[in-house]
Amino acid sequence: MTGAATKSIAKRTYDALLQDVEAGLRSGRFKIGDQLPGERILAETYGMSRASVREAMRILDALGVLRSSGGAGPKSGAVIVSEPSAGLSSTLRMHIASRRLPLHDIIEARIMLETGAARVAVQHDDPAGLQKARELLLRMDAPDMDRETFHALDAQFHLALSALAGNTVVETIMESLSGSIRDYIKDALVSVGQWPVVLAELRAHHHAIFDAVEAKDADLAADLLRKHITWLYEQATSAHG
Repeated sequence: MTGAATKSIAKRTYDALLQDVEAGLRSGRFKIGDQLPGERILAETYGMSRASVREAMRILDALGVLRSSGGAGPKSGAVIVSEPSAGLSSTLRMHIASRRLPLHDIIEARIMLETGAARVAVQHDDPAGLQKARELLLRMDAPDMDRETFHALDAQFHLALSALAGNTVVETIMESLSGSIRDYIKDALVSVGQWPVVLAELRAHHHAIFDAVEAKDADLAADLLRKHITWLYEQATSAHG
C-alpha cells in the first residue's frame, strides 16, 4: 500500500470520530461537560487504531472542543468543552505567521468589527457590562503601569466594549482576533520608546472611547475606535521597522 493511500485511510478513520462528536453536539447526545469514553473503548466503537483516536483527540483539543486531563478517576480523560475563540486564535496566528492572512487585513477586520459593535452597543442598556469596562479603564490608570500588564488590560477593555453589543459571535471573533495579534502588539509596545508618552496617549484614547460609548454617541465612538486601532497599528509597524 502506498504512503498516500495509508494516509488517506488514516484520515478517514479519525474523521469518523470527529464527525460523530459534531453530530452528537448538534443533536444533544453530547453536552458541554460530558466525558468521552477512554481510548480503548473509542477505538473499538469506531473500528480504528488507538493512534487514530489520539489524533482525533488532538484535533478536537486544538479546535477548543475537548480538554484532556491526565491521571485516573472520574474527572480524568477527555471532557467536551466549548472554547471557540481558542481554536480560532490558534488558527489565525498560524496563518498570519505564514503571511497567508496579511496583518493589515486582520487589523481592518478588527476595525470593522469593533466600530460596528460600538454602534450596536450604544443601543443597548448593559450597566454591568459598562461597569466592567469602566473598572478596566481605571485599572489602566494605575501609576507605574508596566507595558505587559497594560497590554493585558487593554485587550480585556476592548473585549468588554465589544461585548456590550450583546452578540456572542462578535465576542468570539473579537477574542480570536485579539488573541491572534496579541504577541505582535505586545512585542511592538515593548519596542516602542518613551513608554510614558505612549502610555499617556493610549489612556487618553481609551477614556475618550469609553466616554463616547457611555454617552451613546455611536458616530463618535466608532470614529475614535478607528483612529485608536489605526494609531496602534502604525506604532507597531514603526517598532517592527
